[in-house]
Amino acid sequence: MEDTGLVVIFGGRSEIGVELARRIAGGRSVVLAARRAHELTEHVEAVRSAGATAVHVHEFDADDTASHRGLVQDIENAHGPIATAVLSFGVLGDQARAETDAGHAVTVVHTDYVAQVSLLTVLADSMRRRGGGDLVTFSSIAGVRVRRANYVYGSAKAGLDGFCSGLADALHGCGVRLLVVRPGFVIGRMTEGMAPAPFSSTPAQVATAAAKALAGRRRTVWVPWQVGVIAAVFRILPGPIWRRLPR
Repeated sequence: MEDTGLVVIFGGRSEIGVELARRIAGGRSVVLAARRAHELTEHVEAVRSAGATAVHVHEFDADDTASHRGLVQDIENAHGPIATAVLSFGVLGDQARAETDAGHAVTVVHTDYVAQVSLLTVLADSMRRRGGGDLVTFSSIAGVRVRRANYVYGSAKAGLDGFCSGLADALHGCGVRLLVVRPGFVIGRMTEGMAPAPFSSTPAQVATAAAKALAGRRRTVWVPWQVGVIAAVFRILPGPIWRRLPR
């Protein structure tokens, strides 16, 4: 990529986040922000070997929304303005537990929606005042039409989609771009033990699609592209059929 500005991966040990960092790291300085940042040695080496000029780590707790603005300021004070911010944190949660345990349901929604809203708002404000930057976040086909089988996680992604739609419109013309990546089922640590759905992808495939979308100045991308077609069908399925769909 032509951009040589600072890349920050919020969720610096996530499979997709690290894979994306490796694809856009050439000639750039990268920050991996995550809990237990001191344990990111393997991830740092992976990004450095991909051509990053420098790789730094910062402690980051996505759920501690009160710390988000201070963290962004600390990173920029230490390493310069953030050119590309990738929000790659999230949890799948336990749907069965969430149906009876309100605390668990709230935890899932807080991480997958509230924390995203908080950090996107802080980053967008900083980039808007500076006049430029790229934001990348990950939604899901689960947010297109929320299914009974994973409605807690799906509702958080649906909320994120709505927020990002409005934020993208608010950022139009100010030099800041928001890219929303919408994969289908991703085969990785988060879904370990689950049977893959049709048109599944790997973290590497999702990262490759995201990197291409960034280079192409796109604002949304489905991974793989067939998932976008499936999403269009989901929107028009009659309710009785929809309720019987599996995961």
